[in-house]
Amino acid sequence: MATPVPVPPVPTGPLLGGPPPTRLRSPAGLGLATAVLLGAAVAADLFACVADLGEMNAAQDLMGGAGADVVHRADTLYGVAGVTQGSTLVATVVVYLCWLWRVRVNAEVFRPDGHRLKRGWVIGGWFCPIVNLWFPRRIVLDSWTASVPPGARVRSAPVNAWWTLWILGLLLDRPAATRFDNPDTPARLASAARLMLVSDALDAAAGILAVVVVVHLTRMQRHRLLAVPAFG
Repeated sequence: MATPVPVPPVPTGPLLGGPPPTRLRSPAGLGLATAVLLGAAVAADLFACVADLGEMNAAQDLMGGAGADVVHRADTLYGVAGVTQGSTLVATVVVYLCWLWRVRVNAEVFRPDGHRLKRGWVIGGWFCPIVNLWFPRRIVLDSWTASVPPGARVRSAPVNAWWTLWILGLLLDRPAATRFDNPDTPARLASAARLMLVSDALDAAAGILAVVVVVHLTRMQRHRLLAVPAFG
C-alpha cells in the first residue's frame, strides 16, 4: 500500500496579491464633502468675527452717548451669526465623523498595531468630558501615521497645529459666552466682544488647518489604495 502524501492545509487568509480586505474603502467622497463643509464652517466663523466687531463698535457708540438701537442692530447680527455657526457646525460634525471613521478603519488595515485607542473612541472621544481634550487628536494622528506611504517621513505638524488652535478657541469660547449673557455696562460688552472675536478667529484658523488635514490624509489613503490591485 502506498504511503499517503500529506496535503498542506488550505490557507484561510487572503493570498498575497489577492483581493484587499473588505474593510478597505476609499475616503475620497467623504473627504471632499468634509472639506466643503469645513470651508462653510470657516465662512460662518468669519461672519461671526464681523458680528463681534459690530458688538465692539456698538459698545463704543454707547460710551459715546448713542441710543440703545445701536446695540439692538448689533445683537441682531450677532444672533444671525450664532445660528449660522450652529447649523454649519452640526452638519460638519456629522459628515466629519463619518469621514474619520472611514479613514480609521482603513488605517487599521494599513497598520493594525499602530492605534493606541479603540475604534469606538473615534466618535466617543469627541463627546466625553476631559478626554475630549486629547483623544480626538490621538486618533487622527494615529490614522495619519498609519497612512503615510512606506519609507516616507511622518510630518505631524498640521495635525498638532490644528488641534492646538481648536483647543484654544474652545477654551476661550465659554468665558466669552458667559460674559455676553448679561453685560451690564458698555465696557463689559466691549470686553466680551473682544474675547469672542479672538475665539471665533481661532476657530476659523483651526477650520482652515482642519481642511488641510482632511485633504492630505484623504490623499495619502487614496494613494495607498491605488497600490492595491482592486483599487487601481
